[in-house]
Amino acid sequence: MHDPRVPETLEGFYVLHQMFRVLWEPWRALQAPERKVRTQNTIAALEAMDRPGESETALSTLLGHKGDLLLIHFRRDLDALQAAQMAVSRLPIAPFLDIASSYVSVVELGLYEMTALIHSRLGEQGLKTGSPEFDQAFDAALEEQRRRVHPRLYPEVPRRRAVCFYPMSKRRGEEKNWYAASFADRARLMRDHGLIGRHYAGRVTQVISGSIGFDDWEWGVDLFADDPVVFKKLVYEMRFDEASSWYGEFGPFYVGLQFSKKELCRYLEGEVPALLPAPEEAKSQ
Repeated sequence: MHDPRVPETLEGFYVLHQMFRVLWEPWRALQAPERKVRTQNTIAALEAMDRPGESETALSTLLGHKGDLLLIHFRRDLDALQAAQMAVSRLPIAPFLDIASSYVSVVELGLYEMTALIHSRLGEQGLKTGSPEFDQAFDAALEEQRRRVHPRLYPEVPRRRAVCFYPMSKRRGEEKNWYAASFADRARLMRDHGLIGRHYAGRVTQVISGSIGFDDWEWGVDLFADDPVVFKKLVYEMRFDEASSWYGEFGPFYVGLQFSKKELCRYLEGEVPALLPAPEEAKSQ
């Protein structure tokens, strides 16, 4: 049954964020040849995990005390996501990684306006909410939308240098409760909220994932940009938006630099890794 009070959502890739601390002291205590072999084998294992259109794992450094290394896994289902987590636990460098945090979610596209539109259209056709005919027609309309937005549900990881991830929820307090507000008010607030994001089109790529029932917060937000200052400006401007100022609650922010898997060797040797492989490495491929 499709409740008119509940906005429909479309789901795509399942997502697992893994935040690690590198155990630098025992890692550096290894002899250089062993470090090299472990790193090269880890790079090969990570590259083997990527399958175009089916799975991808992104690597990012982390700035600050919350961790050193961020892995973001995009997979088609939970089985594949579980396999990714197990594969990471068996990496040659795994004994030198200490998990600091993690987050489980699924890429989500909210359909506030489309939900209202479909209900209206089917009502005009004389279909009664809750009837088998209504549900069948509604599901067909959603499937049409799914085909239309397929690239947004199964996105490629943006090849942009700066990465920001944070979880968030909608407030459910005594004075302000997002889920007690009317559908029309929530739709208006989300429409206005989305307009702010569109101002930053081209400067930031955003991936929203839903985590209700999967993790402690309700959504995860990944931002990718060439200039990290855009994270500050975008989030700051959205704080003045009604949807955020009245109802938004935010978890910890993680910020770092995305880098090529082949650059893992430089990172583990204490250098800042690059977004793309070093020229000499690219030539050797």
